[in-house]
Amino acid sequence: MISKGIRLLADNEPVHTAQASVVTAHCFGYELLQHPPFSPDLAPSDFFLFPEMKKPLRDWRFDDREDVIFKVEQWFLSKVEDFYKEGLKQVKKRWQKCVTLQGDYLEKY
Repeated sequence: MISKGIRLLADNEPVHTAQASVVTAHCFGYELLQHPPFSPDLAPSDFFLFPEMKKPLRDWRFDDREDVIFKVEQWFLSKVEDFYKEGLKQVKKRWQKCVTLQGDYLEKY
């Protein structure tokens, strides 16, 4: 990854767009990718993680908050490293599509 360069895709939150953040990223040699103003399709948690998590939890009924937390933690622990890598690989494809279409699209899940 270092030999290819590091690219950061951060949303438009003030902490990510503040001059100090941008300058620091450039000092480390990171390339900052443009982020469309509103694009949930670029958040791996929205397009990959949560939909995958909902599948096995769909039919469960929970008695209390602790039951939910336990079941979600067990789900996270059951995932292998490649599961998370796959979700992050999808970001590149979605970012390219979003930029090409100037943010005028929405993925169907």
